[in-house]
Amino acid sequence: MAARSSQAGKKRGPPPKVKAEKRTGIYAGSFDPVTYGHLDVIRRAAKIFDHLIVAIGVNQSKPPMFTPAERMQMIRDLCGDLPNVEVATFNGLAVSFATQKGASALVRGLRTEMDFVYEMQMALMNRSLSGDLETIFIPTAQTYGHISSTLVKEVALYGGDVTSLVPPLVARQITEKISR
Repeated sequence: MAARSSQAGKKRGPPPKVKAEKRTGIYAGSFDPVTYGHLDVIRRAAKIFDHLIVAIGVNQSKPPMFTPAERMQMIRDLCGDLPNVEVATFNGLAVSFATQKGASALVRGLRTEMDFVYEMQMALMNRSLSGDLETIFIPTAQTYGHISSTLVKEVALYGGDVTSLVPPLVARQITEKISR
């Protein structure tokens, strides 16, 4: 007869739980103004990351339509139902901001193949600056592939209708800005 081990007959419990590291992603951009395309990427990235920071870059070379504070408020209002989304501003390199915040990845939205070429080059540069930081590309829904903040502003400035390009809250604020 085979000898029984001292473990025989004892119940084994589940393996010990390993605390998973919280994954933080950074979606950086000007968001001037935030469009349906941006919101599509934010909502989809929020499903991937435990914590998503929508980071509004302050770019001195581009005159903005909205102040960073106005853009932050619009995004907060539009993403209020996403508890894991935070909105912040930053100056300088997105990769430096991401490192400061302990992010594991930068999120980049893609509309067209031209975006991919530019974004790939940027991802490679960011990788050379911080080897620990990944870049995640999220193609926007096809419906929004033609929308950019620059085009939204141009259409609005020339009296065009932007209601299919941005949420109603943003369309109203654009109208108010232009009429001042």
